[in-house]
Amino acid sequence: MKIYKLILMRHGESKWNKLNKFTGWKDIDLSETGIIEATKCAKLLKSNGFSFTYAYTSVLKRSIHTLWIIIKYLNQSWIPVKKSWRLNERHYGALQGLDKDNVIKKYGKVQVQQWRRGFHISPPQISLEERKILALDPKYSSIHINDIPLSESLKSTSERVIPFWKKVIFPSLKKQNKIIITAHGNSLRALMKYLSNIDDKDIIKLDVDTGTPIVYEFNNYFEPIRYYYL
Repeated sequence: MKIYKLILMRHGESKWNKLNKFTGWKDIDLSETGIIEATKCAKLLKSNGFSFTYAYTSVLKRSIHTLWIIIKYLNQSWIPVKKSWRLNERHYGALQGLDKDNVIKKYGKVQVQQWRRGFHISPPQISLEERKILALDPKYSSIHINDIPLSESLKSTSERVIPFWKKVIFPSLKKQNKIIITAHGNSLRALMKYLSNIDDKDIIKLDVDTGTPIVYEFNNYFEPIRYYYL
């Protein structure tokens, strides 16, 4: 049986990860540690014989720059790269930019854990005025303003990630392209929940580490078999 492999990769540590802040759609770059993590990932992929013919990433620079580091190290800067807001981190609403410990003090550990890891619960929303400002960002010029979220649950994140997988990435995989996706903790959790049919209650246990490649294996019918950290 032929095995097809897909690499999922959460970006390296960002400057706000380092500061313990909720980031979401805020476009924060990699920290020095994040650059090191991405470089180590590239070395690990190379030592395990991985190469790619296509790459997908979000429109947020911590994800894009992680991918750049990887494909540059692999001498594959030439491969096609598709960027989409549908692979963005979940929108953390009014929590974006806030210190996570302070948010826990205000709302309680259980509530914050539900916001971070649960499936159905969305954080407090940003204002309509903040959404108007976000709509002016050139990265989102192709999106109708009403489609820009005020905040997102993992469920609503899935509702943009999974159609992108089905319509764009999966058809590319079935053409036997060797694919890497660099994205974010929650956009990847949404995809992994779908691929591995993880229960709504069990998804709260799934975390995705920064800077560590996940290998997804598919059989010759392109059905997911298993995943593991490289």
